[in-house]
Amino acid sequence: MNSDRVRRIDVELGSRRYPIRIGAGLLADDDWPALIRGRHVLVLSDANVAPLYLARVQARLTGRVVAVRVLPAGEREKTLARFTEALSDLAALKASRDATVIALGGGVIGDLSGFVAACWMRGIAFVQLPTTLLAMVDSSVGGKTAVDLPEGKNLVGAFHQPAAVIADTDTLATLPERELCAGLAEVVKYGALGDAGFFAWLEEHAEALLARDTAALGEAIERSCRHKAAIVARDETERGERALLNLGHSFGHALETADAYGGLLHGEAVAIGMVLAARLSARLGLAPAQDGARLASLLARLRLPTALPAGSDPARLLNLMRLDKKNLSGRLRLILWHGLGHAVIVPDVDEAAVLGTLEAAASDSARRAG
Repeated sequence: MNSDRVRRIDVELGSRRYPIRIGAGLLADDDWPALIRGRHVLVLSDANVAPLYLARVQARLTGRVVAVRVLPAGEREKTLARFTEALSDLAALKASRDATVIALGGGVIGDLSGFVAACWMRGIAFVQLPTTLLAMVDSSVGGKTAVDLPEGKNLVGAFHQPAAVIADTDTLATLPERELCAGLAEVVKYGALGDAGFFAWLEEHAEALLARDTAALGEAIERSCRHKAAIVARDETERGERALLNLGHSFGHALETADAYGGLLHGEAVAIGMVLAARLSARLGLAPAQDGARLASLLARLRLPTALPAGSDPARLLNLMRLDKKNLSGRLRLILWHGLGHAVIVPDVDEAAVLGTLEAAASDSARRAG
C-alpha cells in the first residue's frame, strides 16, 4: 500500500489511543486485521453495503471464526431487537473476551455494533469500517454507541471507543448522492461550531465536494475528524465541551423521531436543525441573523433541506426535544451559537422562544408549499 495517500489521525484518551486512517483501498490493503486479537469475529453490515464490500472484508479474516449478520438498511433497524440478535450471534460463536465486532456500513451499523461490543462480556473490541461520508466524519469517531426507542433517538447506549476507524474513501464512489449530501451536513457542522476558516473553505469547495473530487473529500474528512478527535480527547463522556458537537441535533433528532425514523436522513435532519438553531440564536439576541443566512445558503448549495417538512407540528417537536439527552433537570439545554465558528452551550432555554422559532419555520414551510 502506498502510505503517501493515507491520512492518519490518532485519537488520544489519556493512556489510550486508537488510529483513524483515511484513504483509498484501505479495506483490501490496510493492516487493520492485525488489530484483531482473538479468533472470534462478528461482522455487522446492511443489505446495501454487504453486496459491495463484505467479501472484501471476509477475505482479510482468514484463520478466524467469523459470523456475519446483514440487516436491512435504515435507521429503523437500530433497535433493541437487532441488538439482541447480534448478542445471540456472539453467543453462538462462543465468543470470548478477546472477540471483535466489525462495523461495515454507515452510522446505523456503527452505532449498533459499538453498543453490542460494549455490552458483550462487559466490553469487547470493535473496529469501524465506515462506508458513508457521515460515518467517516462523525459517527465512527468518538465512541458514542446506541440504539433508538420509539420515544427518541439514541436513548439506550454506552460510551465505548473503537480499536480503529478505517475510512476507505473508495466506498464513497458507490454512495448515493442523497447520502453523500447528508454526510456533508456533518462536515459543515464542524465549521459552523468552531472553525470559521473551515466553513469558508467549504464555501469555496462546495462544487468539488459534490463532484466527489478525491482531494477535496479527503481534506474535508481529515479536517472533520481532527476537529472531533481533539474535542473527544478533552471531553470523552460529554461532561462539557463535547456537547458542542450536537449543534443542530436537538431539533434534528426531534424531526427524525416525529417521522418514526422513516423520512429524513440523519444529516438532512441535522441540516434543518442547524438552521433552526441559528434562527433561535438570532431570536434570543445571541448571534447575527446574517450568519444564519450564510449557513442556510451553504447547506442549500450542498443540496440539503433547510426548511421544516410540510405538516410539521411545532408543539410535538418541542415535546420531543424535552427528552433530549443534553437536557438537565427537565430543562432545555441547547447548542446555539454566537455566529459562525462560535457554538455555545445554553442551559435553561426559554421554551416559548423555541416554540416561536418552530412556529415561524412551520409557517414558512406552509407558504412555500402553498
